[in-house]
Order: sequence, then structure tokens, then C-alpha cells
Amino acid sequence: MATIEIKNLKKVYPGAKEATIENANITIEDKEFVVLVGPSGCGKSTLLRMIAGLEEITDGEIAIDNVRMNELSPKDRDIAMVFQNYALYPHMSVFDNMAYSLKLRKVPKAEIKEIVENAAKILDITHLLDRKPKDMSGGQRQRVAIGRSIVRNPKIFLFDEPLSNLDANLRVHMRSEIKKLHKQLNATMVYVTHDQIEAMTMGDRIVVLKDGDVMQFDTPMNLFNNPTNKFVAGFIGSPSMNFIEGKIIEENGITFISKDLKFEVPEDLKPCLKEFIGKDVTFGFRPEYIYDKKYEKIKRLSRDMEITVDSIEPIGSESYIYFRFNGNPEHKFCFRSDSQQQYSVGDTFSIGVDINRLRFFDTTTEERIF
Repeated sequence: MATIEIKNLKKVYPGAKEATIENANITIEDKEFVVLVGPSGCGKSTLLRMIAGLEEITDGEIAIDNVRMNELSPKDRDIAMVFQNYALYPHMSVFDNMAYSLKLRKVPKAEIKEIVENAAKILDITHLLDRKPKDMSGGQRQRVAIGRSIVRNPKIFLFDEPLSNLDANLRVHMRSEIKKLHKQLNATMVYVTHDQIEAMTMGDRIVVLKDGDVMQFDTPMNLFNNPTNKFVAGFIGSPSMNFIEGKIIEENGITFISKDLKFEVPEDLKPCLKEFIGKDVTFGFRPEYIYDKKYEKIKRLSRDMEITVDSIEPIGSESYIYFRFNGNPEHKFCFRSDSQQQYSVGDTFSIGVDINRLRFFDTTTEERIF
């Protein structure tokens, strides 16, 4: 078992006016792969280091398998941490780097050899055991750093942005390798990244942090489809959700109106938006749920809008089409298009937004209106 319980956790650095972590409450289940994600400075690495025991806790509690960790040193927590910069000993071979912690524990040589070779086989680095770190690529060094953690057979693996120094193609490959490793080891893993795509593809569940606060802790698809606030809606997804600020008015039913557009809200949203009549709300819709009506073969319920193409960003199999409503130059939005659908800057046409995918947020609190 390796369950992590974080209760009312707080971290305030000496001299700081605000907390880096504020009242965090998270339960990470046994064998779960949880990703901490958020913009730079949100507190994700601090939270990870508090779990590891590398940062003192200002208030609250961290427990592993119902045992309070606050006062325990890192070496007593049965945790292995993989750092961003690999932290390998440059003068040691790969074998010695991986065996170092076992030697400190005075494990017999024959047993060390067996453990290291088994870990190297899992990571496909058996052929590198005699090399020094300087003779390896970044991806190979990262595997060695992970291997050094595996040999300890810890309860919990912690990863602090381990792929940030790798090139794009290698990052994609290593993402799948770490996920495969998670299944092989059947261990609890906590992974920090600032890359929301990395978080979405790797995590069983994701903790979204902003300014030290937990915005939402949920599965990747729930974060994408059911964000609890505007920050999560805008942070998760690439390109991010489009937002338009406006008001709810009572006109031919309940209607959303802004400088850019005006439409009657869907029936299932009318009851909860009724209390917002006369108030400011933010309308959100994802680029994935917009379609060009002339290319759409299946008729679906939608809110139709006239747009003008402002710029086009081809990325291979699809393109990002940036547009504005009614020629309004103040606000620009985006939708994803099949690259076979041809557009030019200045084109004007009608788009549809899937009626089941409309999202509204309270402009004052930024909380989603359910």
C-alpha cells in the first residue's frame, strides 16, 4: 500500500507575504499516477518537495499509509525522487550510479548486481551500464536517473519535471515509457509538469494548481469536459477554450448578449442561468467543438455564428483558424479545422458551436455555472 493523504497543507516561506501552498487537501490512492500541473510559480514543485520531506510544512499534515510524515526525514519516508537535472554522479558509471544507494545500505554485491541488472533490463539500458553520464544522451541519462530510483523499490516515486530538458520527440517517447513503467512497477507515482498536454496524456488524475490553491483534482477528461472554473477551462486544452464576456438578459426566453454575438441559451441551462439575468457572465466554448456548416454532413443542434478569418496556423493534419465575430477586431478566437478544409484570411462564413458543449462562468467569481 502507498496512499498519500494531504490535509489542510500550507507552506509560507520566511519573509513571504503570501502562502506558496494554501490549504491543499488531496488523497492519492495506492498505485495511482497523479500529475501536479499549473503555470510557473503555482506551487507544484513545492508540494512535491513537501511530500518528499525536502521542504518544511508550515501547517497541515502529510500521511503515507496513515502514518504522519511531517517530522520524518526524507530517508525515512520510503520515497524515491527523480529530478529535472538527473542528479547523476559524473565520475561514476551507470552501474555505480544505480547501485550507490544499495551499497550504502550494505546490500550484498551479488544481490546488488541482480537488482541493478533487472532495473536496467526494464529500462532497456543494459548496454549502458559501463558508461559515464557524459557519454550518454539526455534521454539515456533520464532512464538512468529513473533506474536509480527503481533499485530502491520505494513505496512512492516522485518526478519533478523530469522531461523538461529533452527535445520534443524524445519527450513524447519518454512519456509513454514512464506510463509503461508505472504499469510494470504497479507503484504510486506523483509527477510534476507545467505542460498540460503531458499531464493529460500521463495522469490517472490531475491536480490543477494556481497561486498555491488546488483549482480542481479530477480525471483528464473531466477536467477537459467539466471544468469547475474559468482557470481550469482555459488552462486545460490546446488551443485553450475561447471566452466571451457578456450578460444574461430576458428576451425571447433567456439570452446571452455581448459585443460579439447574441443567442438564446440551451434549454437545459436556462434554469441555472435564470438567476443571472442582468448579471455579467462569461461564455466559453472549445476550438474542438466548432464546425464550419458548409463542411458539416451531420446535422446537429448548434448556435450559429458569422465569423471572419483573421489568421491561419497550419500544423499538419489540422489547422488552427483564428477568427473574429462580425468583423469586431477587439476579440479573436480559435477553432480547429481539418487541413483539407481550405480557408483564406478575410473569408466570412457561418460556424456552428455544439449546443451540448457550451459553458458559462460567473464573471465575478470565475466559477462555472452548472
